[in-house]
Amino acid sequence: MTPIAPHIAAFLRDYLPKQRGASQHTCDTYAYSFKLLFIFASNKLKQRPSELGLEQIDAPMIAAFLESLEIDRRNHAASRNVRLAAIKAFFRFLEHRVPAALEQVRCIHAIPFKKTDSRLVPYLTREHLQVLFDSPDPTKREGLRDRAMLHLAFAAGLRVSELVNLRLQDVTLQPDASILVRGKGRRERSLPLWKETATVLRAWLAVRGDVPVPELFVNAKGQHMSRWGFAYVLRSAVRIARKTHPALPTKRISPHVLRHSVAILALTATHDIRKVSLWLGHTSTQTTEVYTRVDPAEKLEAINTLAPPKIKPGRFHPPDKLLDMLKGQSLWGAKSASPPDSAGSRQDNSP
Repeated sequence: MTPIAPHIAAFLRDYLPKQRGASQHTCDTYAYSFKLLFIFASNKLKQRPSELGLEQIDAPMIAAFLESLEIDRRNHAASRNVRLAAIKAFFRFLEHRVPAALEQVRCIHAIPFKKTDSRLVPYLTREHLQVLFDSPDPTKREGLRDRAMLHLAFAAGLRVSELVNLRLQDVTLQPDASILVRGKGRRERSLPLWKETATVLRAWLAVRGDVPVPELFVNAKGQHMSRWGFAYVLRSAVRIARKTHPALPTKRISPHVLRHSVAILALTATHDIRKVSLWLGHTSTQTTEVYTRVDPAEKLEAINTLAPPKIKPGRFHPPDKLLDMLKGQSLWGAKSASPPDSAGSRQDNSP
C-alpha cells in the first residue's frame, strides 16, 4: 500500500506554489477539497486519514465522495466540479511520480464534470443594501470595522479574497480616495471610492490601532481577517437587519451577493457591459454577460427597437348553447362507434 500523505504534502507545498506559482487562495481551496475527501474515505474505510493508501482513493471511492457532497452536504453541481477539478489536478501530478498508478489515474480522469444550471444571480436592491449597511453599531470598534468592510465590499465589487487580503499600503485617501486590488489570476486594478466609503474607512483606521499584520482589516485578536470571518460579519449584519426590516430577502445572502449587487446597479446606470467588466476585474465581457439576463432594462430596450408581429382581427362568438350541449352528448351510447341505421333503411335478411 502506497501512503498518500507524502504525495499530498508535495503537491500542496511544493508543486502548486513553487512550480505552478498558484496563489495562496488556490492552495487553500485545493487543501479543503482533499480534507473533505479524506474525511469521507476515513469514515468509509474505518481508518485514520494519515493511514490511507493511494490505491484506496480510486475512481469508485471518488464517485461516492462526489455523490455524498450533493446528497449529504447539499452542494450544488458547481461545488462538486470544483472538488473534482482539485482531485484530477492531484492525480495528474501523480502520473510521473507513481507510474504504477497510471490505470487508476486514467479511471479518475474519466469521471465527468456535471453540467450546471445557469441561474439568475441573486442581488440586493438599494433599499436592502442601505438597511444592511446601517446594521453595524458605529459606537463600537467592531461596528466601525464591519461597516467599513460592507461598504468597501459593495463599492468596489470585491471578491471576498480581495477584500480580506487588501493591505494598508493599497489604500489611498488623499487627494482622491482609491484602492489597488490584486484580483483573481494576479490581475491588478485601481478603483476610485465614493466619499461615503472613504469616510467609513477613515473611521475604521482611526480605531484600528497598531497591529503587526499589514492587512487593512483585522479580527478582534489583531490578526488577519479570514474569509470565514467576513462571512460571519455579513451573517450578523443580515440577522440584525431582518429584525427591523422583515422584507429583506429570506434567501442566504453570501459575500458574493454584494458583488452581484454593485454589478447590477452599475449596469442599470451605465448600460455599458464593458465598464462593468472593468470594474469587477473580469478577463472577458462574456463573464459579465450573466448580469444582462438579470437587468430588465436591457431587455426592455431591445424589445422597444423591434416591430411586434401583426394580429389578425377577429372576434370570438360563443357557440349556440343547445348545439354545444348536443355536441358533448352521446345519444346512442358510449359503446357504439356510429349511430344505428334508421328503421327505413334496415335490411331484413330473414327467409
